[in-house]
Amino acid sequence: LSRQFRSSAFAQQLLDILRILRVPSWSQTTAPHPLPCIQKVAGSFTNAVFFVSSPSTSSRTLLLRVYGPSSDTLIPRLRELQVLHVLSSRSKIGPRIYGTFTNGRLEEYFDSVTLTATDIREPQISGYIGARMAELHGVDVKTIEGQSHGSNVEIGVRKNVHSWLPHARDVLALPGVTPAIRKELDLDKFQMKWGSYMRWLKTAHVDAHPVLCHNDAQYGNILRLNSVEEGKPGHHQIIVVDFEYASPNPAAFDIANHFHEWTANYHGPTPHLLDPTLYPTRAEQRTFLAAYLENRITPVDAPFDSPAPVFSELSPTARERELIALENAVRVWSPSSHAMWAMWGLVQAREDVLGHVVNPDFDYVGYARCRMAAFYRELATLGV
Repeated sequence: LSRQFRSSAFAQQLLDILRILRVPSWSQTTAPHPLPCIQKVAGSFTNAVFFVSSPSTSSRTLLLRVYGPSSDTLIPRLRELQVLHVLSSRSKIGPRIYGTFTNGRLEEYFDSVTLTATDIREPQISGYIGARMAELHGVDVKTIEGQSHGSNVEIGVRKNVHSWLPHARDVLALPGVTPAIRKELDLDKFQMKWGSYMRWLKTAHVDAHPVLCHNDAQYGNILRLNSVEEGKPGHHQIIVVDFEYASPNPAAFDIANHFHEWTANYHGPTPHLLDPTLYPTRAEQRTFLAAYLENRITPVDAPFDSPAPVFSELSPTARERELIALENAVRVWSPSSHAMWAMWGLVQAREDVLGHVVNPDFDYVGYARCRMAAFYRELATLGV
């Protein structure tokens, strides 16, 4: 696909799909439409993503997403489309979907720039991301899961680890994986420690009620709009995209996962390795958390349907209490992010292992090793 998208045959096939799907401004038949310009977007690990534009007409720019070879193992596509529809139609969050086909879809394009690893560290931008995350967490989970689930919504990270683990085992069993890697990643040991951690979480006395989480708020999935509608708050210049892994989780999981993304540089020489020294300082965490709490729907320690007092209007003592409660919840849920992405890395590694790829663009097995080591390290810190 990395080569095919440059061909006129690919462009013609895409134009035919645009017409069949009747994508606005692309489906006119009164005159021949020029072939679209297709530009590959860097930084997407699960799929191939492209910008689609017209060289000589007023047709709107689109985003084309072609699903990756292992993505169906990781992502329930019908559910993902349901999430995107609810968010874009009811909550005005996320892109509009113009149409789907067997192995991909066409989405709304935002006139924006993608944030960088440096951008998310800027205090103002970090606060904006925190505010937007709080707004997402305020979306009623029942609109996604259905009214019948009520409070019995399954936690996404638990579900993902459970469903991805067998596929991760299959990858490690392939002949292309060395015995040393198999021993290091020892999934029997992981499964035992994961179970112990899940049981320990039930005694941790932190907020665990599920909210709708993005679960992959890395800098490549966060955009800054080039212009914002008049009257909109400043943080609405930030948009989070790529809701493939969105699911109900404790809010602290989503925040912890984002903090881990501070330690990543997907455009550096070792994009598969996290640098723990880049983890946000306590002051940097609090910039994010204060903005999050200022825009949340419910207070940290109250029932979900309780109205939230404005964080900035609380007494200093009450603000500190809320910050400490959220900090503690983030710390407690933090290892689960490493566990989930370790399993993801192994599942994603399948094609490279089968193809005996020596120097992959992204070392998925190396990424899994990095996240697994961090999982055990954080469990030890928690005393689990």
